[in-house]
Amino acid sequence: MESLQSLRIIENWPVPTAAAAVVHADGTVLGSHGPVDHRFPLASVTKPLAAYAALVAYEEGAIELDEPAGPEGSTVRHLLAHTSGLAFDEHRVTAPPGQRRLYSNAGFEELGDHIAKATGIPFAAYLAEAVFEPLGMASSSLEGSPAKDGVSTVSDLLRFAAELQQPRLLDVRTVAEATAVVHPGLKGVLPGYGHQSPNDWGLGLEIRDGKAPHWTGAGSSPRTFGHFGQAGTFLWVDPDARAACVALTDRAFGPWAVEAWPPFTDAVLAELRTR
Repeated sequence: MESLQSLRIIENWPVPTAAAAVVHADGTVLGSHGPVDHRFPLASVTKPLAAYAALVAYEEGAIELDEPAGPEGSTVRHLLAHTSGLAFDEHRVTAPPGQRRLYSNAGFEELGDHIAKATGIPFAAYLAEAVFEPLGMASSSLEGSPAKDGVSTVSDLLRFAAELQQPRLLDVRTVAEATAVVHPGLKGVLPGYGHQSPNDWGLGLEIRDGKAPHWTGAGSSPRTFGHFGQAGTFLWVDPDARAACVALTDRAFGPWAVEAWPPFTDAVLAELRTR
Protein backbone atom coordinates (compact mmCIF):
# COMPACT_ATOMS: atom_id res chain seq x y z
CA MET A 1 0.00 0.00 0.00
CA GLU A 2 1.18 3.50 -0.82
CA SER A 3 1.72 5.11 2.55
CA LEU A 4 1.18 8.63 3.74
CA GLN A 5 4.68 10.02 3.90
CA SER A 6 3.97 11.63 7.26
CA LEU A 7 3.61 8.18 8.84
CA ARG A 8 7.32 7.60 8.28
CA ILE A 9 7.97 10.07 11.11
CA ILE A 10 7.56 7.15 13.52
CA GLU A 11 10.96 5.88 12.32
CA ASN A 12 12.48 8.74 14.32
CA TRP A 13 10.64 7.93 17.54
CA PRO A 14 12.95 6.61 20.31
CA VAL A 15 11.12 3.29 20.56
CA PRO A 16 12.11 -0.29 19.71
CA THR A 17 8.98 -0.99 17.65
CA ALA A 18 6.26 1.28 16.27
CA ALA A 19 3.45 0.99 13.76
CA ALA A 20 0.90 3.55 12.61
CA ALA A 21 -1.89 3.92 10.09
CA VAL A 22 -4.71 6.22 9.02
CA VAL A 23 -8.23 5.25 7.96
CA HIS A 24 -10.75 7.49 6.23
CA ALA A 25 -14.31 7.86 7.46
CA ASP A 26 -15.46 5.64 4.57
CA GLY A 27 -13.24 2.80 5.79
CA THR A 28 -10.47 3.26 3.24
CA VAL A 29 -7.01 2.77 4.73
CA LEU A 30 -5.09 5.82 3.53
CA GLY A 31 -1.66 4.61 4.60
CA SER A 32 0.29 2.54 7.06
CA HIS A 33 3.85 2.18 8.23
CA GLY A 34 5.62 -0.35 10.42
CA PRO A 35 4.54 -3.83 11.55
CA VAL A 36 0.78 -3.27 11.51
CA ASP A 37 0.07 -6.91 12.43
CA HIS A 38 2.35 -6.92 15.50
CA ARG A 39 0.38 -7.40 18.73
CA PHE A 40 1.03 -4.59 21.21
CA PRO A 41 -0.26 -4.12 24.78
CA LEU A 42 -2.72 -1.23 24.57
CA ALA A 43 -2.81 0.03 28.16
CA SER A 44 -5.65 2.57 28.38
CA VAL A 45 -6.49 2.39 24.68
CA THR A 46 -8.36 -0.64 26.03
CA LYS A 47 -10.96 1.71 27.53
CA PRO A 48 -12.68 2.80 24.28
CA LEU A 49 -13.02 -0.87 23.31
CA ALA A 50 -14.53 -1.71 26.70
CA ALA A 51 -16.83 1.30 26.45
CA TYR A 52 -18.04 0.21 23.03
CA ALA A 53 -18.92 -3.20 24.44
CA ALA A 54 -20.84 -1.45 27.21
CA LEU A 55 -22.78 0.51 24.61
CA VAL A 56 -23.58 -2.70 22.73
CA ALA A 57 -24.91 -4.11 26.02
CA TYR A 58 -27.00 -0.96 26.38
CA GLU A 59 -28.48 -1.27 22.89
CA GLU A 60 -29.16 -4.97 23.47
CA GLY A 61 -31.13 -4.05 26.57
CA ALA A 62 -28.83 -5.83 29.02
CA ILE A 63 -28.06 -2.58 30.87
CA GLU A 64 -29.24 1.03 31.02
CA LEU A 65 -26.83 3.96 31.05
CA ASP A 66 -28.52 5.50 34.07
CA GLU A 67 -28.94 2.37 36.18
CA PRO A 68 -26.92 2.06 39.42
CA ALA A 69 -23.37 0.76 38.97
CA GLY A 70 -20.22 1.22 41.00
CA PRO A 71 -20.28 3.16 44.29
CA GLU A 72 -23.48 4.40 45.88
CA GLY A 73 -25.21 7.01 43.73
CA SER A 74 -23.12 6.17 40.67
CA THR A 75 -24.46 4.88 37.34
CA VAL A 76 -23.07 3.18 34.24
CA ARG A 77 -22.85 6.65 32.67
CA HIS A 78 -20.76 7.91 35.60
CA LEU A 79 -18.35 4.99 35.26
CA LEU A 80 -17.93 5.56 31.51
CA ALA A 81 -17.38 9.30 31.95
CA HIS A 82 -14.93 9.06 34.88
CA THR A 83 -17.34 10.83 37.21
CA SER A 84 -18.22 7.97 39.57
CA GLY A 85 -15.99 9.38 42.31
CA LEU A 86 -13.77 6.29 42.39
CA ALA A 87 -10.03 6.78 42.83
CA PHE A 88 -7.57 6.31 39.97
CA ASP A 89 -6.41 2.77 40.75
CA GLU A 90 -8.25 1.91 43.95
CA HIS A 91 -11.80 0.79 44.57
CA ARG A 92 -12.45 3.57 47.08
CA VAL A 93 -14.65 6.63 46.79
CA THR A 94 -12.96 10.04 46.82
CA ALA A 95 -15.83 12.28 45.66
CA PRO A 96 -19.62 12.18 45.18
CA PRO A 97 -20.75 10.96 41.74
CA GLY A 98 -20.96 13.65 39.08
CA GLN A 99 -18.93 16.23 40.98
CA ARG A 100 -15.39 15.75 39.67
CA ARG A 101 -13.66 14.22 36.65
CA LEU A 102 -11.52 11.58 38.38
CA TYR A 103 -9.88 9.40 35.75
CA SER A 104 -10.35 5.90 37.13
CA ASN A 105 -9.11 2.46 36.13
CA ALA A 106 -11.14 1.16 39.05
CA GLY A 107 -14.26 2.61 37.48
CA PHE A 108 -13.76 0.61 34.29
CA GLU A 109 -13.15 -2.52 36.34
CA GLU A 110 -16.46 -1.91 38.11
CA LEU A 111 -18.05 -1.41 34.69
CA GLY A 112 -16.70 -4.73 33.43
CA ASP A 113 -17.98 -6.53 36.53
CA HIS A 114 -21.40 -4.89 36.16
CA ILE A 115 -21.76 -5.97 32.51
CA ALA A 116 -20.57 -9.50 33.30
CA LYS A 117 -23.26 -9.82 35.97
CA ALA A 118 -25.94 -8.33 33.72
CA THR A 119 -25.15 -10.56 30.74
CA GLY A 120 -23.95 -13.70 32.51
CA ILE A 121 -20.85 -13.64 30.32
CA PRO A 122 -17.28 -12.87 31.52
CA PHE A 123 -16.44 -9.40 30.31
CA ALA A 124 -13.47 -10.48 28.17
CA ALA A 125 -15.73 -12.93 26.34
CA TYR A 126 -18.48 -10.33 25.99
CA LEU A 127 -16.02 -7.82 24.51
CA ALA A 128 -14.87 -10.43 22.00
CA GLU A 129 -18.44 -11.34 21.04
CA ALA A 130 -19.75 -7.77 20.95
CA VAL A 131 -16.84 -5.94 19.29
CA PHE A 132 -13.84 -8.00 18.21
CA GLU A 133 -15.61 -10.78 16.32
CA PRO A 134 -18.15 -8.71 14.36
CA LEU A 135 -15.44 -6.24 13.33
CA GLY A 136 -13.02 -8.98 12.31
CA MET A 137 -10.47 -8.02 14.98
CA ALA A 138 -9.01 -11.54 15.08
CA SER A 139 -5.72 -10.50 16.73
CA SER A 140 -7.33 -8.61 19.63
CA SER A 141 -8.02 -9.87 23.14
CA LEU A 142 -8.61 -8.68 26.68
CA GLU A 143 -6.14 -10.36 29.02
CA GLY A 144 -7.12 -8.85 32.36
CA SER A 145 -8.54 -5.49 33.41
CA PRO A 146 -11.03 -3.79 31.05
CA ALA A 147 -9.25 -0.56 31.96
CA LYS A 148 -5.82 -1.44 30.61
CA ASP A 149 -5.13 -5.05 29.58
CA GLY A 150 -6.17 -5.17 25.95
CA VAL A 151 -3.78 -6.45 23.30
CA SER A 152 -4.23 -5.63 19.62
CA THR A 153 -2.64 -4.63 16.33
CA VAL A 154 -2.78 -1.49 14.22
CA SER A 155 -4.65 -3.47 11.55
CA ASP A 156 -7.34 -4.49 14.05
CA LEU A 157 -7.65 -1.04 15.60
CA LEU A 158 -8.14 0.48 12.14
CA ARG A 159 -11.31 -1.61 11.92
CA PHE A 160 -12.45 -0.15 15.23
CA ALA A 161 -11.48 3.38 14.16
CA ALA A 162 -13.54 2.95 11.00
CA GLU A 163 -16.48 1.75 13.14
CA LEU A 164 -16.23 4.87 15.30
CA GLN A 165 -16.60 7.00 12.17
CA GLN A 166 -19.35 5.01 10.42
CA PRO A 167 -20.97 2.76 13.03
CA ARG A 168 -22.35 -0.64 12.07
CA LEU A 169 -22.52 -2.25 15.50
CA LEU A 170 -24.27 0.70 17.17
CA ASP A 171 -26.88 3.25 16.22
CA VAL A 172 -25.19 6.41 15.01
CA ARG A 173 -27.09 8.34 17.70
CA THR A 174 -25.49 6.23 20.42
CA VAL A 175 -22.01 6.98 19.07
CA ALA A 176 -22.91 10.67 18.85
CA GLU A 177 -23.86 10.55 22.53
CA ALA A 178 -20.60 8.77 23.37
CA THR A 179 -18.58 11.52 21.68
CA ALA A 180 -20.46 14.41 23.32
CA VAL A 181 -19.38 15.86 26.66
CA VAL A 182 -20.88 14.12 29.69
CA HIS A 183 -21.22 16.39 32.75
CA PRO A 184 -19.84 19.54 31.03
CA GLY A 185 -17.56 21.93 32.87
CA LEU A 186 -15.91 19.48 35.26
CA LYS A 187 -12.25 20.03 36.04
CA GLY A 188 -9.81 17.18 36.35
CA VAL A 189 -6.38 15.77 35.66
CA LEU A 190 -5.59 14.35 32.23
CA PRO A 191 -2.95 11.72 33.10
CA GLY A 192 0.45 12.82 31.85
CA TYR A 193 -0.77 16.32 31.01
CA GLY A 194 -1.87 17.80 34.32
CA HIS A 195 -4.95 19.75 35.36
CA GLN A 196 -7.41 20.66 32.63
CA SER A 197 -10.32 23.04 33.04
CA PRO A 198 -12.59 21.72 31.75
CA ASN A 199 -11.45 18.12 31.42
CA ASP A 200 -14.08 17.05 28.91
CA TRP A 201 -14.96 13.40 28.38
CA GLY A 202 -17.65 11.43 26.63
CA LEU A 203 -18.66 7.82 27.28
CA GLY A 204 -15.27 6.13 27.44
CA LEU A 205 -13.74 8.54 24.95
CA GLU A 206 -11.68 11.61 25.75
CA ILE A 207 -12.77 14.75 23.90
CA ARG A 208 -10.07 17.20 22.88
CA ASP A 209 -12.00 20.48 22.94
CA GLY A 210 -9.57 23.24 23.94
CA LYS A 211 -7.24 21.25 26.20
CA ALA A 212 -3.64 22.39 26.40
CA PRO A 213 -1.25 20.72 26.65
CA HIS A 214 -2.63 17.71 24.83
CA TRP A 215 -1.40 14.55 23.13
CA THR A 216 -3.05 15.36 19.79
CA GLY A 217 -1.87 18.19 17.53
CA ALA A 218 -2.30 21.94 17.44
CA GLY A 219 -4.17 21.37 14.19
CA SER A 220 -6.55 18.80 15.66
CA SER A 221 -10.14 19.97 15.68
CA PRO A 222 -11.87 20.51 19.03
CA ARG A 223 -14.22 17.67 18.06
CA THR A 224 -11.34 15.18 18.02
CA PHE A 225 -11.88 12.25 20.34
CA GLY A 226 -9.99 9.10 21.27
CA HIS A 227 -7.59 7.81 23.89
CA PHE A 228 -3.93 7.28 24.62
CA GLY A 229 -2.28 4.66 26.78
CA GLN A 230 0.67 4.37 29.12
CA ALA A 231 2.07 1.66 26.83
CA GLY A 232 2.95 4.40 24.31
CA THR A 233 -0.23 3.93 22.27
CA PHE A 234 -2.97 6.16 20.90
CA LEU A 235 -6.06 6.28 18.70
CA TRP A 236 -7.68 9.52 17.63
CA VAL A 237 -10.63 10.33 15.39
CA ASP A 238 -10.87 13.83 13.92
CA PRO A 239 -14.37 14.28 12.47
CA ASP A 240 -13.37 17.50 10.71
CA ALA A 241 -10.54 15.68 8.88
CA ARG A 242 -12.85 12.69 8.26
CA ALA A 243 -10.04 10.41 9.34
CA ALA A 244 -8.65 8.46 12.27
CA CYS A 245 -5.10 7.55 13.23
CA VAL A 246 -3.73 4.65 15.27
CA ALA A 247 -0.16 4.48 16.56
CA LEU A 248 1.18 1.66 18.73
CA THR A 249 4.63 1.31 20.27
CA ASP A 250 6.41 -0.86 22.80
CA ARG A 251 7.86 1.95 24.89
CA ALA A 252 6.02 3.33 27.90
CA PHE A 253 4.50 6.80 27.60
CA GLY A 254 6.80 9.54 28.84
CA PRO A 255 8.47 12.81 27.82
CA TRP A 256 9.41 11.28 24.47
CA ALA A 257 5.70 10.88 23.61
CA VAL A 258 4.74 14.34 24.88
CA GLU A 259 7.36 15.73 22.49
CA ALA A 260 6.80 13.41 19.53
CA TRP A 261 3.07 12.85 19.22
CA PRO A 262 1.67 16.37 18.54
CA PRO A 263 3.97 17.20 15.59
CA PHE A 264 3.32 13.74 14.18
CA THR A 265 -0.43 14.33 14.31
CA ASP A 266 -0.03 17.78 12.78
CA ALA A 267 2.03 16.32 9.94
CA VAL A 268 -0.61 13.65 9.28
CA LEU A 269 -3.40 16.22 9.27
CA ALA A 270 -1.45 18.56 6.99
CA GLU A 271 -0.88 15.76 4.49
CA LEU A 272 -4.52 14.75 4.60
CA ARG A 273 -5.53 18.29 3.70
CA THR A 274 -3.48 18.04 0.49
CA ARG A 275 -5.15 14.82 -0.72
